[in-house]
Amino acid sequence: MQTPTTPSKRRGRPPKVARTNPDTRDALIRCGVEVLTEQGFVSTGIDGVLKRVGVPKGSFYHYFDSKEAFGHAVLSRYADYFARKLDRWLLSSELPPLERLRRFTQDAQEGMARHHYRRGCLVGNLGQEVTLLPAGFDERLEAILQDWQRRVADCLRLAQAHGELAADTDCDTLAAFFWIGWEGAVQRARLKCEPTPLELFSQEFFARLPR
Repeated sequence: MQTPTTPSKRRGRPPKVARTNPDTRDALIRCGVEVLTEQGFVSTGIDGVLKRVGVPKGSFYHYFDSKEAFGHAVLSRYADYFARKLDRWLLSSELPPLERLRRFTQDAQEGMARHHYRRGCLVGNLGQEVTLLPAGFDERLEAILQDWQRRVADCLRLAQAHGELAADTDCDTLAAFFWIGWEGAVQRARLKCEPTPLELFSQEFFARLPR
């Protein structure tokens, strides 16, 4: 009499996961934000993200068609997060308008120090490697920066209405200048691993505002 044998498991198949689990997609995007703010898009490998989250490659390609699609999802998540961060400070009715912008810079500076200057601005990081990115990323990055500029310009116009800025101040140009300088200061702070570039830019920006 033969002893029944247990069918052997197929090799090489990824473990079964809930393919419609939104938590898995969210975890991948959150991990992507962390990794891309540290090392950018080009040098980020999908395998490293999967290992950190603990999901098989098959699951990744269920949620994202490609690394490019993943990058766009991460960028959208970061843009939404940063817009909320800006609004938390720039729309605070408890502070004068210019102080709101100053508090934003202080909060961002503290955040960089908390991560030991390993993480920068995701938009700034991708902007540094824009010539190596797939088509379409440049337009997305510019649109995000324009959105940030609009929010700062609105805050500056409110400061103007409150008498904190001169009546003839070009708030749109000043907001563009702010982001050009701030993104440069963030990159320099990461390079030096210290807050001096952030402090210097913030100090000079507010000191030279037209009153």
